[in-house]
Amino acid sequence: MDHATLEHQHQHTGHSAGGTWRTAAQATLHCLTGCAVGEVLGMVVGTAAGLHNGATLAVSVVLAFVFGYALTMRGVLRAQVPLRQAVRIALAADTVSIAVMELIDSTVMVGVPGAMDAGLSDLLFWGSLASSLVLAFVLTTPVNRWLIARGRGHAVVHAHH
Repeated sequence: MDHATLEHQHQHTGHSAGGTWRTAAQATLHCLTGCAVGEVLGMVVGTAAGLHNGATLAVSVVLAFVFGYALTMRGVLRAQVPLRQAVRIALAADTVSIAVMELIDSTVMVGVPGAMDAGLSDLLFWGSLASSLVLAFVLTTPVNRWLIARGRGHAVVHAHH
């Protein structure tokens, strides 16, 4: 490795070694961006298509993972990382974070009476969905802090951008 690469890795290692709250919040926000796109799209598609609640949740979860991984891979691929390696990096970086977020999002949407049955023009649907995303951010940030402090999760991506 050249000096610039080592310096870049040192900066990221030093930055995330303590798993600061700021670093964890940034990682969580990054992950939430992809998840939210997939989650919202899945809920809208499932609700508009009149899918059963279980099918709507399944579509939302799958799309959250797809968009979450895609967002991470976009940055990694820009760094000239081969596709196969970029996929492995995205899986290592985001799987736990997305899984926790989706567990929280799905639990809120199922737990709020009527939220899954509300229509797209209903405030209950959008309010529940927005609340689930906010709660997912708040509860996933400590998870990401813990992962980053151990060189896992989003810390895996730092060497590639």
